Amino acid sequence: MAETEVALTPSELPSAAENSYIIRPNFKDKFKPAIVKEAIQEVVAEHLKGKDYDPEQAPIWCKTITEAVKEKVKSLGMDRYKLAVNVVIGEQRGQGIKVGCRCFWDSDTDNYAQHLYMNESMFCLATAFGVFFY
Repeated sequence: MAETEVALTPSELPSAAENSYIIRPNFKDKFKPAIVKEAIQEVVAEHLKGKDYDPEQAPIWCKTITEAVKEKVKSLGMDRYKLAVNVVIGEQRGQGIKVGCRCFWDSDTDNYAQHLYMNESMFCLATAFGVFFY
């Protein structure tokens, strides 16, 4: 069996996305923490309203809420942002909790939003980080 070579003309070559050389987002395209926080609030309330803490279900809830928050924030039109979403669910027994994060980013373009949900039996801290993709 002989191999055949096929020559493609430039118009037949797959087109690659052209670089836009945008190094800063437009004001309307920036990560808006207030809008993202509202989106997080809606998703968390929708998934946890009326539920009691269950250590068997908490990891599943975390994963479900994380994916839902990510999809909701993507639908807000921040296309050039890479998103990282973190959700922590724990049992509420009157204890204190301290959650911290450290990031190396551009303070002009990158930001985050978080929401704390609490009921009688559990707490949920959901955080969404938006990092502009240069």
